[in-house]
Amino acid sequence: MTEFLLVYVVLERLLELVISNRNTARLRAQGAVEAGAKHYPIMVLLHVSWLAAIALWVATRHPEPNAFYAGVYVLLQAFRFWVMLSLGRFWTTRIITLPGAPLVMRGPYKFLRHPNYVVVALEIAILPLVWSALSLAVAFSILNGWMLSVRIRAEEQALSARR
Repeated sequence: MTEFLLVYVVLERLLELVISNRNTARLRAQGAVEAGAKHYPIMVLLHVSWLAAIALWVATRHPEPNAFYAGVYVLLQAFRFWVMLSLGRFWTTRIITLPGAPLVMRGPYKFLRHPNYVVVALEIAILPLVWSALSLAVAFSILNGWMLSVRIRAEEQALSARR
């Protein structure tokens, strides 16, 4: 299960980048603009470092995976897919906004302002716990909290013109 779950997460993230790049190109062709581009590489570095740290932890310590946390992580993926499906062509890993387009208010966006960030925060905390890596869960949750404070401010500013 250890290798399968790690491979799944990496492949999922790579597929998301493909989807994001496709959606970004389409939106830009329609006149969309990007906000927060300066912090995007730092966010990518954070996520890559998180996965690399987990892989290193697993490779050097060989911990038994915790089925409960693995199950919670898998359930989070359903929420992630709901977010992506709700945003549809507007889902990207960047902050891309199309002037004049209405804000998405369906799916989890009916209930939460930033459901994708809730998923990401939970994933960053939960996945290391699958392998009892509490220190990684705490450290990367703190780093991610800082990143989300920057990101959400940039996104709110970008979307304010469309409210």
